[in-house]
Amino acid sequence: MRASLSAPAVVAVLLAGAAFAQVKRGGNPEAARLVNPVERSPTSIAAGRRIYQRMCERCHGPAGKGDGTSATGAEPPSDLTDDLWAHGSTDGEIYTVIHDGSSIDMDGYAGRVSDTDIWNVVNYLRSLGPAAAPAGAAPPR
Repeated sequence: MRASLSAPAVVAVLLAGAAFAQVKRGGNPEAARLVNPVERSPTSIAAGRRIYQRMCERCHGPAGKGDGTSATGAEPPSDLTDDLWAHGSTDGEIYTVIHDGSSIDMDGYAGRVSDTDIWNVVNYLRSLGPAAAPAGAAPPR
């Protein structure tokens, strides 16, 4: 015998999923508390750039504008140079999206890239465009 969900149960599941997606898209207070343990330095930024070129550029584009040639998801990749950070703007939130992926189309890189290398990518992203921020600061909103 096949079990079926009632209409109210289906609506409740859909609403719970939508609420979770909204929280994830609006930032992550838990991740926001993470402190970047890798000093933002020319060495870290260069290491992050090399990783970005190898792992991120095909979707986010060579300059981080979200115009990569391999992006095929439902939404275009984020422009990493603007001041709109849909998943949160702190180093910890950026780290978490790279580590765990987003709820949209980006897979996480945990297990494929070391934590230190992810923090190096965070430092590199901070060096891009008008959203570049001093060490420890979030880009302007």
